[in-house]
Amino acid sequence: MDSLLAEPELVPILEMFQRPFVKEFLSDTVKEVKSELVQEMLEPLPREKLKKIIIARFMRRIESWQRPHLRRVINATGIVLHTGLGRAPYSQAAQKQVAQVMQGYCNLEIDLQSGKRGERNAHIADLLCQLTGAEAAVVVNNNAAAVFLALNTLAEGREAIISRGQLIEIGGSFRMPQVMEKSGVIMREVGTTNKTKLGDYSQAINEKTGAIVVAHTSNYRVMGFTADVALEHLCALAAERGIPVIHDLGGGVIFDLQKIGLPYEPLVQDSLKAGAAVVTFSGDKILGGPQSGLLVGKKEVIGQIAANPLMRVLRCDKLTYAALEATLRLPFSSNETRLRSIARLAEPTETIAARARTVQDALNESCGDWLKIDCIETTSQTGSGALPLHELASVGLALQPRQGSAAELARCLRRGSLPIIGYVKSERLILDFRTIDTEEINDLLQAIEAAKADADTQKND
Repeated sequence: MDSLLAEPELVPILEMFQRPFVKEFLSDTVKEVKSELVQEMLEPLPREKLKKIIIARFMRRIESWQRPHLRRVINATGIVLHTGLGRAPYSQAAQKQVAQVMQGYCNLEIDLQSGKRGERNAHIADLLCQLTGAEAAVVVNNNAAAVFLALNTLAEGREAIISRGQLIEIGGSFRMPQVMEKSGVIMREVGTTNKTKLGDYSQAINEKTGAIVVAHTSNYRVMGFTADVALEHLCALAAERGIPVIHDLGGGVIFDLQKIGLPYEPLVQDSLKAGAAVVTFSGDKILGGPQSGLLVGKKEVIGQIAANPLMRVLRCDKLTYAALEATLRLPFSSNETRLRSIARLAEPTETIAARARTVQDALNESCGDWLKIDCIETTSQTGSGALPLHELASVGLALQPRQGSAAELARCLRRGSLPIIGYVKSERLILDFRTIDTEEINDLLQAIEAAKADADTQKND
């Protein structure tokens, strides 16, 4: 071990890390190499050659350890709001504001006008109210938390009425019945899976009723013999009985998606106009900001929610507020595509095809002997449960290895220094260019070319 630690290649490593840490990594590497030699029943190797093998293996291990676990990747899946890949990409404005706040201290809870302690929600409350027409607003760390907090504040220990057709489940096993149970409310189901009427709600209301919950079924649709209650009619009934309505919109849309050729989705503004006491929605879906749960609504109700001790448990940090504030300013722009998620959803296939063909030409020149590359029509999705029935025509590249399988190629690109995440279909790796920006093309090419170089090295070895 002392002999290995004295090798010249390890000098910079020992200068960078503590000696016990390096020694432990080196010891694990020795054990790994020794185990392989025993399993393969190889003849003993010369001492110097064995040292080179161990040091080379150690250097790869330490390099892998130094690489951040959470890294930037190139999203080539065509899913714009891919939960596994962090959902909405930050806008330039959000990136800039986060970087600025990260430079040192910030006025997270200091009122710069008075010099006294402030409230972190003040950084976004006015913007949210201006955008949605709400009287007040608060933010927590995700939309599940927003729903939980609203229920706990308004109906803990009491009944919360909800239609059986809205007992939704979304990704990550988020189930509305379980959230309602954990929030401390008693779930009161009304109607049936496919039909719920105003009379069902009216008959269910009693002295134990704390709230009525409406959950937007954003990630699926019930078709055929169905009936639902218009939100304004339900809110009118609730107002007569003095009961608040909590409307969970999930994705949360604040501008008409039909303007960019997408199907209609209910607006937050419309829910508030209909009379909902509080509307909850995500900050990192259609809105295009950081992970957060936004609650907007009546001043008295939002005030109660903000005073709940659980607000401190569920509150956001300074970076979330920085990104969210910058994001919330963008919808005031005349160009809604400044939000990267909206830009990707609205982009015409002709523009996408141009990017794909640029990369195809470059790859044919640099990797044509390694890959067969075809430009193909593909189908993209919004993702994260938004617009589940709507498919987006797109364009991509189909990469087919001249040796080996598409799955092996996908694994190789996924494990590179800049991971590329596509999908395998019909024995080809598909890269959908709806989710690949022009600014990422050079990085994409370098990553694929680096994978080819690694494949060539392994072949020669």
